[in-house]
Parts: sequence; C-alpha cells; structure tokens
Amino acid sequence: MRRVGVTDEELLVEVALTRLDHPDLDLEEIAELVVRKAGPGTVLEFASRNLAERRELRGTMFAAAVEHVLRVVLTLRGPAD
Repeated sequence: MRRVGVTDEELLVEVALTRLDHPDLDLEEIAELVVRKAGPGTVLEFASRNLAERRELRGTMFAAAVEHVLRVVLTLRGPAD
C-alpha cells in the first residue's frame, strides 16, 4: 500500500489482511500497523481526510492517519450486533 489514492474498500482489505497476520492485536494497533506500512503520501492523505472530516486545520499526522483508518473500518463495518 504505497500509492496515494487508496479507496475505503482497499483500506478495509488492508486492515483485514493485517488482522489475519496479527490476530492478537486490537483494532487500534492494527490501524497503527496499516499506517506504518503506508508510504508518506498515503499517511498524509489519511491524515488530511481525517482532519477534513473533523473540520480541523492541524493535527499530528500519524495520529490523524490512524484515526482515519479506524473511522473507515468502523463506518464500513456497520452497526454492532
């Protein structure tokens, strides 16, 4: 996942594959691994999307990118049963 322009569906697949490799980690730790594997352009994209969603102008890039991954996963996963 080194390119800019990752769709939400591609991101969800990346999270699912990472979770298969690390079943003992919680969702936030999985999101952190996904962000660490992403290239700098993708991390910046994720952070930008998250800050735009929150209507904020500034934030820590890594933390904002992780929050974006979590937001996408939880949104696409739907309501809890």
